[in-house]
Amino acid sequence: MMADELRARLGVEVELVHVVTEGDRNRAALSQIGGTGVFVSALRDALLAGEIDLAVHSLKDLPTAAPAGIALAAVPPREDVRDVLVSPTGRTLAELGPGARVGTGSPRRAAQLLALGLGLEVVPIRGNVDTRIKKAIDGEVDAVVLARAGLARLDRLDAVTEILEPEVMLPAPGQGALAIECLAAATAPAGLTTGCPVVPDGNVTGVGGAATGGSGVGAPLAELLRFVLDDAPSSVAVRAERAFLAAIEAGCTAPVGALARLTPVAGGAAAARGQNSVGERSRRHDVDSADQDLAGPGGVAVGAGELRLRAVVASPDGRTVLRRELTGPTADPEALGKRLADDLLSAGAHTLMGTR
Repeated sequence: MMADELRARLGVEVELVHVVTEGDRNRAALSQIGGTGVFVSALRDALLAGEIDLAVHSLKDLPTAAPAGIALAAVPPREDVRDVLVSPTGRTLAELGPGARVGTGSPRRAAQLLALGLGLEVVPIRGNVDTRIKKAIDGEVDAVVLARAGLARLDRLDAVTEILEPEVMLPAPGQGALAIECLAAATAPAGLTTGCPVVPDGNVTGVGGAATGGSGVGAPLAELLRFVLDDAPSSVAVRAERAFLAAIEAGCTAPVGALARLTPVAGGAAAARGQNSVGERSRRHDVDSADQDLAGPGGVAVGAGELRLRAVVASPDGRTVLRRELTGPTADPEALGKRLADDLLSAGAHTLMGTR
């Protein structure tokens, strides 16, 4: 997807380099292999070694602390953030019944499933989307819970039995979003600048290889990627979620969920229409009605609304669940995330996660 976008908007050649990560190789539970960074470290190593020019991550896998020398350049338009149930029998969560085996490798999903009080048995599973769906088809489990975004990108939405609304299953911070990283000091190929986005004879390798082509002085690569790929409403939302995650000191193996949504203020949509090119671009991506406020419908400018941030922290067994939410200006999403983390820590969230 990102290679196609770069080809279309910059007219460059893009070489794809597939990097196998520890999370791909190791099928043990994430809590056993040290969850945080297992899907990211190999790509960052390739960046630092000069083997690739940019890396495309699932943002929810990205540790909140970036290593020195690497920049989070862009957050493209976010997909639907919600989780879904895949049940070969077509039964919803409420219809599965006590004792039904539901597969997930996520402590966050497991805790929230158990908190529903439906008597479900949560079974830890790993593997790619097809592997996990096959476990349900083969009867190893009665159903699996997956991110809708992953199924959408793989054109597998036909497998979805039930969409789980955030009130039932709050997603992981950054879920549904991609993250584009590059070296902070890297320059774009000569001739490719944010002021001249289309260069017919340019040549840049998007996920690997040396960058060449064009003439003149190259602009910072991070700046160019932000200009071409970044979606402002999506970026603001995930900044709040990641600030919350960093402040509450929880990694991707903790039973923590967070979701920020941009809420337009009265008259904001009309005033912002036609003024936000990022919002215009995001409208080309199909989004469910539940998430249209996040994608900037009608080109809503980020500054024209407020940010609503919700979070949940649960004990692994789902017996204790803390939920909080705050609303604040979009100008400082990190401050909103930190405030919400402070609220939950004051309410005892650290004891549920076992971190302090």
